[in-house]
Amino acid sequence: MTIIRSDASGGLVRPALLFARVATAGLFMAHAAVRIINGTIPQFGLFMESQGFPAGEALVWLITITELIAGTLIIFGRFVRVSAAALMAIAVGGIVLIHRHFGWFVGEHGTGGIEYSAALIVLLLVIMADDHDRSRRNAPPLSPS
Repeated sequence: MTIIRSDASGGLVRPALLFARVATAGLFMAHAAVRIINGTIPQFGLFMESQGFPAGEALVWLITITELIAGTLIIFGRFVRVSAAALMAIAVGGIVLIHRHFGWFVGEHGTGGIEYSAALIVLLLVIMADDHDRSRRNAPPLSPS
């Protein structure tokens, strides 16, 4: 099983993109998993309802399942752009509903700002661009196997 393969010129661009793809997907999947493990879906659902969304808990389950499925698809190089777009919508929704109220910074200089979500969105854009370029070259998807 080869996890890291270099491109034809022996460079590290392809492995770096694979790492970015797997790490970004893993971050979204971890977010979803912690929500399930900690049992915070009902609480998050109530927050969503307080923001005017109907069926808040069902919506949070939809977000959670989307994070898990889209993350898995991205890791395995399937439906990458659609999956990345779904995760980007979740990140933008998080910015609009929650993080913008706390400013830019997440750590040291603030708490809960948009900085982390903005970084995830940039990574998703890179992942989408790489998948687009790969499909134009008819290259096989990067695969962790």
